[in-house]
Amino acid sequence: MHILVTGATGYVGGRLVPRLLKRGHQVRILVRDRTRVLDRPWAEDVEIIEGDVLDADTLPPAVQGVEVAYYLIHSMYAGEDYAERDRQAADIFGRAAAEAGVQRVVYLGAIEPEGDSSEHLHSRLETGAGLAEHVPVLEVRAGPVIGSGSASFEMCRYLTERLPVMVTPRWIDVPVRPVAIRTVLHTLVAALDVDATGPVDIGAEPTTFRDMMRIYAEVRGLRKRLILPTPLLAPGLAARWVGLVTPITNDLAVPLVKGMTAPVVGDTTRAGELFPEVEPISYRRAVELALDRLMEHRVETRWSGALPRGVPYTLSDREGLIREQHVRELPVSPDVAFEAVLGLGGENGWGAWDWAWRLRGRMDQWVGGPGTRRGRRDPDQLLAGEVLDFWRVEAIDPPNHLLLRAEMRVPGKAWLEFVVEPWSTGSRVVQTALYQPRGLRGLAYWWAMYPMHLFVFASLLDAIEARAVGRVDASAPGRVEAVTP
Repeated sequence: MHILVTGATGYVGGRLVPRLLKRGHQVRILVRDRTRVLDRPWAEDVEIIEGDVLDADTLPPAVQGVEVAYYLIHSMYAGEDYAERDRQAADIFGRAAAEAGVQRVVYLGAIEPEGDSSEHLHSRLETGAGLAEHVPVLEVRAGPVIGSGSASFEMCRYLTERLPVMVTPRWIDVPVRPVAIRTVLHTLVAALDVDATGPVDIGAEPTTFRDMMRIYAEVRGLRKRLILPTPLLAPGLAARWVGLVTPITNDLAVPLVKGMTAPVVGDTTRAGELFPEVEPISYRRAVELALDRLMEHRVETRWSGALPRGVPYTLSDREGLIREQHVRELPVSPDVAFEAVLGLGGENGWGAWDWAWRLRGRMDQWVGGPGTRRGRRDPDQLLAGEVLDFWRVEAIDPPNHLLLRAEMRVPGKAWLEFVVEPWSTGSRVVQTALYQPRGLRGLAYWWAMYPMHLFVFASLLDAIEARAVGRVDASAPGRVEAVTP
C-alpha cells in the first residue's frame, strides 16, 4: 500500500515508519527539512518529500498517488497561536488530500474530555473535524502516551524521582486513560486493515496522575511519595513548576497540565471491536517497558525530537541528563579541528575565560576535589584514562570523538563531549556539556552555574576555531574549500 506519514520526525511518527516498512508498505514521508531524517536507519527505504502542511503549494508531490495518509502533526511548540495554526494546517492538508484522491487519513488525536476541555485538547478535536470536512478520517484518540522518551512519561518520571514530597493541584485525582506507545503503534498499523472512519478511543484502564506516580515509584523501587493536594495551585502555575523540575519545556508543559484538569477517559468499546488483535498494555507494564528501554539505551524517539535542529545553541534535559550544546562550522579539515580540541587544558589553558577555569579549580580544591592542579601528561596528545585538569578522558576516537568525565566535586555527574565531523565548510564541531543532577541540590547547582556556563562553554568553540585556523595559516594544507557532509 502507498502510504504517506506526516510528522515523521516526531515521537510517534519516527517509530511508526519502520513498522510500516516492516509490513511491506511503500512509505513516503513529508518533512520540512530532509536533512533531519537522513541519519535515521530507515531513511534510505522511504521517499522523502520536503514540504509544509501550512504551505498548500508544497503538498501535491506528497499526497499524489497515496492511498492512506497518517496525520501526526500538532503545533504546540509554535507559541500561543498554536490552535489557529493547527486549524489552518488541517484545512490545507485535508483539501490537498481530497484533491489527490487520498482514500483515507488516519489521524492521531486526543480523547474528548468530560466537561470543559483545555485549549490543547479542544485543538486536537478541531483538527480531526477539520480534516474530516475534506476526506474520510479514522481518528484514533489517545490519552497520555507512556513510553521511553514520551512527554507524559518523562513528566511523571522526573516528578516522582526528584520530589519525595509534592504539593499538587486537586485535579491530581482526576481520572485519565493512559496508553502505552506500543498500543498506539499497534493500533495505527492495524488501522490499514480495517475500512473504518470516525473516532475511536484507545488506552489502558483509567487511572489518576496520583496513581501514575505511585505506580512509577513502586516499579522503580522508590520510597512512597507523599502527595499533598491543594486547591491553591492553579494549572498555569503547576505547569510552570513542571517546566522547572522536569525536562518538559513550558511550551509543552502548560497544555499538557491543563489537559489533566477534567476527566479524559472516553470509551474504548469501539477499539475492541475494530482491533480485537490489539491487547491494551496496562500502565504498570508500560512503565516497566519504558524503563527497560532507558536502561538498555534503546530509546527510538523522544518527545523533543520534532523540535528544530541545527541551531547553534540548544539546552535540553532528557534521560536524566541536562544537555547544553554548541555547534560551530570551521574552514578546516576534521583532523585539524580535532587537534585543536586535543590542545585544550593543562598548561595550554582553555583559550578563553582561563581565570574562570582556574577559579573553578580552586573552588573544587577547597571542598576536597582535585581542581586543575593535575594538568595533563602531554601538551598535544590525550589517551583514554588520562587526567586533564579536573577531567578524565573517558573515551577518545581520533579524529571524531572526545568524551571527558568530570572528577570535580559536584552534586551529580558531568561530562564534556566533542564530536568533529566532515561538513560543507570543512568540518563541524559539536560541543556538549552533559550533567546528571542528583536531587534538587543538583538542579540548584546547575542553574546557579548556568549563566557562567553560557559564556564559558560558548567561548571554548572560539578558542578551538582560533587554534585550528591558526594551525592552517601556519602550515599551508588543511584549509578546505568544500566537503560533502
